[in-house]
Amino acid sequence: MVEEPKDNPYIRNPDLNFEETSEIDEKTAADEVEKLREAVEYHNYRYYVLNEPVVSDKVYDDLFDRLVNLENEFDLVDENSPTQRIGGEPLDSFETREHAKEMLSLDSSEDEEEVRRFDERVRKELKEVQYAVEPKFDGFSVEIVYSDGEFDRAVTRGDGVRGDDVSKNVKTIKTVPLRLVKAPDFLSVRGEIYMPKSGFHELNEERVRNGKDPFANPRNAAAGTIRQLDPSIVAERPLDIFFYDILDCSTKVHTQEESFDLLDSLGFKISDLYRIVEDIESFIEYRDEIMGMRDDLEYDLDGVIAKVNSFDKRGMMGKTARHPRWAFAYKFPPKSGRSKVRKIIVQVGRTGKLTPVALLDPVDIKGVTVSRATLHNEERARELGVVEGMGVKVERAGDVIPEIEETLEESESKFTMPDSCPVCGSDVVKEGKYHFCTGGLSCSAQLIRSLQHFCSKSAMNIEGVGEKVARKLVEEGLVSSLADIYELGRDDLVELEKFGEKSADNLLEQIEESKEADFERFLYGLGIRHVGVERAKLLAENFSLEELENADKEELEKVKDLGPEVSASIYSFFRNEKNRETLERLKESIGAFERVEYGDEFEGVKLVFTGGIEGYTRTELKDLMEKNGADVTSSVSGETDYLVVGDDPGQTKLDEARSLGTSIIDTDEFKEKFLYKIT
Repeated sequence: MVEEPKDNPYIRNPDLNFEETSEIDEKTAADEVEKLREAVEYHNYRYYVLNEPVVSDKVYDDLFDRLVNLENEFDLVDENSPTQRIGGEPLDSFETREHAKEMLSLDSSEDEEEVRRFDERVRKELKEVQYAVEPKFDGFSVEIVYSDGEFDRAVTRGDGVRGDDVSKNVKTIKTVPLRLVKAPDFLSVRGEIYMPKSGFHELNEERVRNGKDPFANPRNAAAGTIRQLDPSIVAERPLDIFFYDILDCSTKVHTQEESFDLLDSLGFKISDLYRIVEDIESFIEYRDEIMGMRDDLEYDLDGVIAKVNSFDKRGMMGKTARHPRWAFAYKFPPKSGRSKVRKIIVQVGRTGKLTPVALLDPVDIKGVTVSRATLHNEERARELGVVEGMGVKVERAGDVIPEIEETLEESESKFTMPDSCPVCGSDVVKEGKYHFCTGGLSCSAQLIRSLQHFCSKSAMNIEGVGEKVARKLVEEGLVSSLADIYELGRDDLVELEKFGEKSADNLLEQIEESKEADFERFLYGLGIRHVGVERAKLLAENFSLEELENADKEELEKVKDLGPEVSASIYSFFRNEKNRETLERLKESIGAFERVEYGDEFEGVKLVFTGGIEGYTRTELKDLMEKNGADVTSSVSGETDYLVVGDDPGQTKLDEARSLGTSIIDTDEFKEKFLYKIT
C-alpha cells in the first residue's frame, strides 16, 4: 500500500480557500502544483485502487480544478500530471518499440495431468519449491516502463520482443500511475488491460442505440479500444488494469511475493486473489476455487497461473524457445465446443443486411445448448473457410453470442452470398463488406423487423409488438407497410392466434397514444440506415418532415455529424417511391411533423444520468432536458458538466466523473437546478 504523503496540506481536511492566482509568484505556484499533483494522485489511488477515499467528491473536484488553473496560469503543464491523462491529437499510426525484457507466453493446458507433469519437471530440478499462484486475466497485455518514477512508455506485447507504443491511450486509464513515489530508478512492469463487465454492457447498449455493431466480448472491446489512434475515444471507454509482473527493475527483487509487495507499495492495482502455496494439490484446489467464483467477478478470467516463487530458482529452470519452464497456466474448461455445420442459411435484417448463419448439430457449451452460430458476413465466412458438413469449434463470445471460432478441417470450396434475397427474391447489392437486399419493406423479413423497430420503446413506444406479434401481423396479411399499424381494427386483432379481446384493446390504446410521439422518435422508428437516436434528433432539429422529403444531399451534409455516407442513406430513403407512399399514409394517420424547436434554458449544459429518478423513465428525462437545450449523453467524458446520481447508480460512471473532475449531483440538486425550472 502506498504511504500517505507527509506534510501535504491537501490530503486530510484541506483548506480550500485558495489564494488568487494573481496574488502569488511563480515559485509559490510551482510548489503548490507539486503538492496538488501528489495529493490528486494519492486521492486517485485511494479511490480507484483501494476504494477507500479520504476526501469527498466535492473536495477532490476543487483540488483538481485548482491544479488545472495553476498549471494553465503559470505554464506548468507536465505530460505526467494527473490533469493530462486525457488529450493529445489522434495518431497516424503506432510506433514500434522494443521491450525492456522479453514478454514470453506461458505453457498451458486444461488437463490436470499436464499440470502434475509440470510439477514433476520442476521438482526434478529444484527438489523444494513454492509456487506463487494468481488468476489468469482474459484481457490485453502491456508493458509499462517508468524512469526515475515517471511514466515513460506503454508497449503492447506484440511478438514478445517488440510491440506498439500505446502510451497516450494507456495514460487515460485511471488505475495506471503516472508518477511513483520512492520508486526504483528503472522499472518495467506487466499488466493486463480489461473492460469491466458492467462497463462492457453499457458500452454495447450505447453502440446499438447509435446504430453500431456491438463488441463480441470484453476482451475484444479492450483490445480494440487500446488500438484506437484517437486517445479521446479511449478516454471515454471504461478500461481498467491489473498489474502482475515486474519484468525488469533497478532494485533487486528476489521472489514473486516480493514483486507483488513492491507493486502494491508503489500504488499499482494488483489482484487480491494471489497466494503462495507449497504443493501442486493446493494449486489445483485454488483453480477450482477461482473457477467457482469467476462468473461473479467484474472481469473475465480464463484460468490460473502457477509460477516458481524464487527468482533464483527460475534462473535454474530457464526457458524453452517459447515459454519459461518455471510457470504454467491451468486453463478453465472452454466456453466452446465441437460441432458440425448442417446448413448455412442467410437471414435478412431490418435494414436489409444479409447475415450468414450456420445451423449446427446441437452442442452443450457451459450448460447452454447451441444449435446456430453467426458468420457475420461473406468475408468472415470465407476467411474461416466454413462450408456445410464441416467440423467446427464453437464458442459463446462474451458468454452470449455463439460464434464459430475455427474450422477443424479444410475445404477447397468457399461460402458465397446469394445474388437474390432468400426471402423476397429482390436483387442483392454489396456495400463494403456487407450485402443488402434491395426489396425494402416489400421484403417480409425486413418488414417484420422494421415493424418491431418502429414500435420499440425508443421509437413510437407501442408496447406489445415484439418479434412474435410483428411476425403474426405480417404473415396474416394485416400489415404490409408501417402505415398499416394505424389502420388495424379490433376484429383484425382478436382473430389472431392467442390474441384475446383485452390484448387487442391494450394494443389499440397504445397505437392511439403513439400518435403523440415526438418527431425524432418517428424519424428513428422509420429505420433509416445510419440514423440512430442521436442523428434522428439532429434531423428533427434541422428539418420538418416535408423538408426532409425534399432535401438534397448537399443540404443534408451541411448538418453537423451528417457526413456523405449518412446523408446519402437519408437521401435514398426519402427518394424511394415505396417509402414515400408509406410516409403519405403515415401523415394521414399521425399528421405532418414540423421542425422541433428546442428551448435554450440549459443551452450548452452536458449531462449524464446514472441510476433511477422516481417518477421519470431515463428516456423521459433525456427528452425533457434536450428539449430545453441540454445535451444528454450515456457516458461521462471530459466535456460532461454534471453526473446526475439517482437510485442504484453505476459505479463505472461515478468513477469516470470523479477522475475527470465532473460535478456530481444527487436527485434533489438536479430537481432544484433543472427540473423545477421547466416543469
